[in-house]
Amino acid sequence: MSSPWALTQAAASYTVDAWQRAILYSDVRRQRGDQYRAHLLEETPNVLDFASEFVMSGLDLPRPVNYAMVRILPTIDQPTDEGKRPFIVFDPRAGHGPGIGGFKPDSEIGAALKAGHPCYFVGFLPDPVPGQTIEDVTRADAEFVRRASELHPESVGKPAVIGNCQAGWQVLMAAALWPDLFGPIIVAGAPLSYWAGNNPMRYAGGLLGGSWLTAMTSDLGAGRFDGAWLVRNFESLNPANTWWGKQYNLYANVDTEASRYLSFEKYWGGYVFLNDVEMQYIVDNLFIGNKLSSAEMITSDGMRIDLRNIRSPIVVFCSYGDNITPPPQALGWITDLYRDDSDVLSHDQTIVFATHESIGHLGIFVSGSVGRKEHREFTAGIDIIDLLPAGVYRADVVDAETPEVAADGKYTMLIRPSSVDEVRSIVKPDPQSDRRFAAAEQISNINLGLYRTFLQPWVKACSSSYSAQWMQALHPLRLSYGWWSSAHPLAETIQQATRQIEELRCPVDDTNPFLVAEKELSRSVVFLLDLYRDHRDQLQAWIFESIYGSPWVQALAAQGHSNNESIRPHPGDSPEHREFMEYELGQAQARMLQGGLLEAGVRALFYVLRNRTEGNATRYRHAAQLRDPRHEHERYDMAEWRHLVRGQALLLAYDMDAAISAIPTLLASASADEIRLLASSVEQMIHLAETELSDDERTSLARMLTVFSVAAEQRNLSALPSESTLSETTETGAFGGVQKSKQQVGSKRIAAQPKAPRSPAQQKPKAQVKQPPAKRVPVNRRGRS
Repeated sequence: MSSPWALTQAAASYTVDAWQRAILYSDVRRQRGDQYRAHLLEETPNVLDFASEFVMSGLDLPRPVNYAMVRILPTIDQPTDEGKRPFIVFDPRAGHGPGIGGFKPDSEIGAALKAGHPCYFVGFLPDPVPGQTIEDVTRADAEFVRRASELHPESVGKPAVIGNCQAGWQVLMAAALWPDLFGPIIVAGAPLSYWAGNNPMRYAGGLLGGSWLTAMTSDLGAGRFDGAWLVRNFESLNPANTWWGKQYNLYANVDTEASRYLSFEKYWGGYVFLNDVEMQYIVDNLFIGNKLSSAEMITSDGMRIDLRNIRSPIVVFCSYGDNITPPPQALGWITDLYRDDSDVLSHDQTIVFATHESIGHLGIFVSGSVGRKEHREFTAGIDIIDLLPAGVYRADVVDAETPEVAADGKYTMLIRPSSVDEVRSIVKPDPQSDRRFAAAEQISNINLGLYRTFLQPWVKACSSSYSAQWMQALHPLRLSYGWWSSAHPLAETIQQATRQIEELRCPVDDTNPFLVAEKELSRSVVFLLDLYRDHRDQLQAWIFESIYGSPWVQALAAQGHSNNESIRPHPGDSPEHREFMEYELGQAQARMLQGGLLEAGVRALFYVLRNRTEGNATRYRHAAQLRDPRHEHERYDMAEWRHLVRGQALLLAYDMDAAISAIPTLLASASADEIRLLASSVEQMIHLAETELSDDERTSLARMLTVFSVAAEQRNLSALPSESTLSETTETGAFGGVQKSKQQVGSKRIAAQPKAPRSPAQQKPKAQVKQPPAKRVPVNRRGRS
């Protein structure tokens, strides 16, 4: 800066570089326009980055939908194990086209393929089937899962299902109605409780006067809602990135950023449509009504959608850096449905949640770092998650202390017991806030009724398919993609200049003072736009709270005097559920004496490690390898194994002393050698834990080994059955999974019990889907490995 000549040279080199970057930037934007136009002409536009083959079309269902399922083809270096449970990735239909779950190799699909799982992807066409509803889509989701199960009859478990963003609540609705179809469910960045948290987007419905504007937009679109409006709402959350940051990042790094920019813009500009009834259903019942998390939604055929009916483990993955679905909105349904931990256990539901500190909304699905870390560990530990007893758990993916035994050599997943209270500390429920949103819902219903009565007939009379096409073509976001392409008169000039610049490119050095000043100016622009965003959000929150917190407005919305009680009462328990619980508790004592070697081994293992507050998935992977060597190459029944593990954990929680005292009875039909093998297996499994045993655990282990030793000695002293009878009686080993035999060891051998009352989850719906078996003992268990 002290040398005029050097400063002049720096200015000259910066000017050349800035001019070259401007031309290259313009050419990349031209390519974006060409890409957008070509994408519109594709029959099934998507951004899926994996080869696939068609499996099933939703158009062929009795109630057709614009969805379809394909199977992701494995590569030569990543073959598929057909015995592993299939993974199904459902993509969100929230304005954009499908494919974000398989956008790059390090993704949800990539993680499943790398682990050897058969993988399926459910996407959709840009245009919905006329008359298609959200209920139709939910039924189609269940049929896709059913079809994947039929294609893998030898799988060790039911299909694992991943629902991204809006597809998350869609998948959970299907699982609540048809719980017997689904294996573990992972919902990533999925909004489930829309009134929770402090996300500024939650105020939009109230500030616009409710859902009447949604209805009018659909009417102007001739019965279709343009997804570009949803995308515009997303973009308005971060004006700094929309109006400046994304474009400047391309301009500043145009030599290296073009490919990534174009691939992402292909997804971001692939707008799709929803039927008017679909969009109205979403806004009225979810965005404004928030009815899913309180079991208030009822299908057209009278079935209540209650998330407590889901029998599969639910994994909730969310991030504090997500400004679309922050953790309170992803986890708020837990505190809406459950009062405490015993409430969760009484519904036999397993919930695992994991939070990320910084990743954004789209990063949950497309970030390579998340794909290589969280998604790989969720996939590697999915069978372990499926075995977790009822309760709330927290999962953390951390660096592996012993890389040689980790799933991928870098990370390991720790699962520890959590509680509804811990979730409540994240959600921070606010009864006064709920009152304001409840008032906004009532005002929305009033305004919607007024619109449908006085304005809708006129709007529909003035709208046609022709006017709707012009309205869609002139949408600001569509124009921003389509106006600058190779069809533009100046495009050829820019292309020629680009080819010349690529031959003579002279990038400036990073220390150039003018480049440094440019970057500082960019940071200042971002700061000012962020400041504008923060003040705008604060103003919107203040206006919303002032209007809907007013006693006059709340009185107009038929609310009583404001107090600290929630306006949203707890869904409560049905008479059928209470009857079912009474029966199950009455049967718990009888089940203490039911079982065999496997039940005794699992019971002993859980007893010794009952005080462990953290579980390492690596320990469970070792345990799966400790099955009876005679059956090393045989596959075990994952459903029966899951039932056995969860059942024994619940029995220990119900009455630990009675459960341990009953172990000799469980061993009565086993031989001495089998009892000794079981004791050895249990001891070996316990010592696989990375953490050294505590004094209490050593005492408990010694007690269990003594029980096994005494039982073995008693068997030596008693009269042994013939060799043939022995082989028929115990076909399984100490930890041989659950093998089928002529006289099965374990729960299958027990005489039939009196028929239990049916729980709410077992009420058979009118849809063509079987319901799951009766629940097991829904009681608490204090600690497990």
